[in-house]
Amino acid sequence: MSIRPLHIVSVLLICSPLLFLWHYTSSNPQVTTIKFWNGNKTSSRQAYERDVLTAVLEVTRKGYGEIPVIEDLTDYPDPADEASIFRKKGFDVFGTVAGNPKLANEKKILIPHPMMKGLLGYRVLIIRAADRETFAGITTAAQLQQQRLGIPLGWADAALFRHNDYPVVEDGTFDDLFTRLRSNQFDYVSFGANEVESVYQERAATPADLHTDENVLLYYPFPLVFYVNPNNTELARRIDQGMQIIIHNGQLDDIFQRHYGNLVERLQLKNRALITLTNPLLPNALRNYESDLLND
Repeated sequence: MSIRPLHIVSVLLICSPLLFLWHYTSSNPQVTTIKFWNGNKTSSRQAYERDVLTAVLEVTRKGYGEIPVIEDLTDYPDPADEASIFRKKGFDVFGTVAGNPKLANEKKILIPHPMMKGLLGYRVLIIRAADRETFAGITTAAQLQQQRLGIPLGWADAALFRHNDYPVVEDGTFDDLFTRLRSNQFDYVSFGANEVESVYQERAATPADLHTDENVLLYYPFPLVFYVNPNNTELARRIDQGMQIIIHNGQLDDIFQRHYGNLVERLQLKNRALITLTNPLLPNALRNYESDLLND
């Protein structure tokens, strides 16, 4: 955990969108903080991961104390920046997909408890409206492999799609993704079912030349987990314990329901043409992970 002068922490707490309850006594001139990086993702994921971390720290407060969390929403589009999130930027914890290849050569502590029921691995497509009929006829992997997938440079699932023999155009950033889709640089993009609606509304809905596909559903095991700074083993123990607690006491289910309660029905996920991919990136601790979300 990083030690910061009180006046710096106060400024950061005021500016941060994440304010956790904390206590400070005048006899303690310094406080300990948890630096939580929550960038490089959609606002819906940021909100979900924030709520999960809040719950984890609350249920472990008795054993570890109340510690202020400083949330940083800075985006780092350069893969090298994300890779060094612990080593150079000094963050304590962040959420990402298990086996994120940008962390392959970095020291880190994996918390092997998926926090989103595998929902991020259920992928819905955004396409050009002019191509709706083409995609409405796709029911197999071979058919979809005739289309080009666009992925921003450095995103974790680019290697996964290539492993499954999908043509991938990996370039640019999230900000220019839909401009490039409109200009026919590729044929579709895919987002987790948890975020596709907000992504479409915030970035693709206007003008009305793009469309959220209603036919295809991709699936691959893609668990969302916390990684912790390797120098902060106490925080890793705390988050590991807290995740186990909120899984077993039902709090994680409650958080999921609050964010995504009717999503499976709203997006008609069970009625789509399901195309399954394998994920070679999974770490050993989650090698056999599969989501049972659609089996409920």
